[in-house]
Amino acid sequence: MTGNDPVYLRVVEELRAQIVDGTLPPGAPIPSRAQLTQRFRVGETAARHALRVLAAEGLIIGKVGSGHYVREKSVLYPLQRCRYIDHDAPFAADMQAGGHRATWDWRSETVKAGREIARRLRLDEGDPVTRTRYVFRTEGRPMQLATSYEPADLGRPQSCPEEGTNGRKSLLARMSAAGVKITDIRESVHTRVPQPTESDLLDLPTGVHILHVERTHWSGERPVETSDIVVPGDRFRLVYSVPLGA
Repeated sequence: MTGNDPVYLRVVEELRAQIVDGTLPPGAPIPSRAQLTQRFRVGETAARHALRVLAAEGLIIGKVGSGHYVREKSVLYPLQRCRYIDHDAPFAADMQAGGHRATWDWRSETVKAGREIARRLRLDEGDPVTRTRYVFRTEGRPMQLATSYEPADLGRPQSCPEEGTNGRKSLLARMSAAGVKITDIRESVHTRVPQPTESDLLDLPTGVHILHVERTHWSGERPVETSDIVVPGDRFRLVYSVPLGA
């Protein structure tokens, strides 16, 4: 720190260092604002701001009426991006490979393509698409969200339920039944702040960002499905394998 740094940073740096080196282990209580003002000889505003910074960094969590505590360290589950693509639910295959029980709920409906989805599917804005929203759970805990869009003109070979739990055929199987062969899968990944609805559905602590995976399935030169996959950044790591051509 320099002499020009805000005083609250002194509180942040010391508490952060104690959390990182284990002096304050997971679950340990953080000194209250009153205790911080006495210990660091700072005002209450500086103490409050320091706690907000540590919470925003995902190092501590606040409990109403109880105070702040060091966050438990998360176990990062691997999500394979190049395996299980023909599984009914690749997420479930990943979880089952690690010995965990996975379930998922989904609901489909026909909607008009917005500008971004139309661009990704090479449609005109307002064209009908089938939107399917998924909530994936591990041991009953919501762990991943996904929203999939498919051009409505691909049609359905037979009547399909509009919603359900588990039991939905994989995209490859459904496209194959419609006479469409998937030839390429492309993904783009970025991090962002979760939307309030995403935070609520995934029960995300303050300060946790999400991994946003934009995935599109192609049949030749035509995109036939695109999806937005939301993954909590403190629970998963994406694992990619890149096959080399002969």
